[in-house]
Amino acid sequence: MRTFALVRMLPVLAALTAPAAHAQSGPLPPLELADKILVEKAERKLYLLKAGNVLREFDIALGLFPKGHKHRSGDFRTPEGLYQIDARHSGSNYFLALRISYPNEQDRARARALDANPGGQIMIHGQPNEPKYDESWYRDWDWTDGCIAVSNSDMVDIWLMTQVPTPIEIRP
Repeated sequence: MRTFALVRMLPVLAALTAPAAHAQSGPLPPLELADKILVEKAERKLYLLKAGNVLREFDIALGLFPKGHKHRSGDFRTPEGLYQIDARHSGSNYFLALRISYPNEQDRARARALDANPGGQIMIHGQPNEPKYDESWYRDWDWTDGCIAVSNSDMVDIWLMTQVPTPIEIRP
């Protein structure tokens, strides 16, 4: 099913990056690359920044228990702190995914002190390729295991406007 989602996505990406079909309209303007991602958990917002200025703003969903920093695998919390986007996945269970470099050394030390596994595989991603619920459920609720989720159309923009590595700050 993941291949099907990627195949569905290709025309969208091609349309966003290819010159316009109508000669009078000319090529599409290039999207600016963000030099930082800022996530404000309390606001449920993700911002793409360049030189401190907001390029784009997106609504987000978080882990099932969004308050507080992630301490261990399975706590359904979204981490807080300074990380990097360290990988891009077009074949995940979700519509595109950008991996966040969680856990960092502080996260691993905190988990060791708790005798716990810090977890990992924290991503910014779109909607599930095989949704179990109505689209509105994913839009209106925190539903991830600790990731940051956006709509599929927003994920296309985030995908096109970021690269590896891009710093990401996740605030409470």
